[in-house]
Amino acid sequence: MTLRSLISHVRDRRGQALVEFAMSALITVALLLGVVEMSRMLITYTTVCNAARVGVRYAMVHGSDNSATVTQIQSVVDNYLSGAPINTSSTTINVAYPSASCKNPGCLVKVTISYPYHPIMTYFPLSVSLSSTSEGVITF
Repeated sequence: MTLRSLISHVRDRRGQALVEFAMSALITVALLLGVVEMSRMLITYTTVCNAARVGVRYAMVHGSDNSATVTQIQSVVDNYLSGAPINTSSTTINVAYPSASCKNPGCLVKVTISYPYHPIMTYFPLSVSLSSTSEGVITF
């Protein structure tokens, strides 16, 4: 191999490193953004689950003596959700007493929360409904 053919061979590969870096950087950034988005969805889901538990806990403690109304329970859940980056106006909160409005100790109370999650990065139109149900027995 002559010196001239070696130099022309090296010149042909000058842009290869740039192209490889661009491809690997694109994949790395997409992976990083996916991890951030999944983490954000997980923290939102955890907040929705905890809000359902807080609503049930409020209903359990305010049983027969100081009966909690549905609007009071929904207000407690909204207050809990407002601490997180969640749009509470699009949240659906259902409070049910499965035992035909029984609010005495030993009766069940059920809180269901549904939240339409919209990702920050909208490369693909994705809307996921995050929902959680919590159920407890009125104790006091």
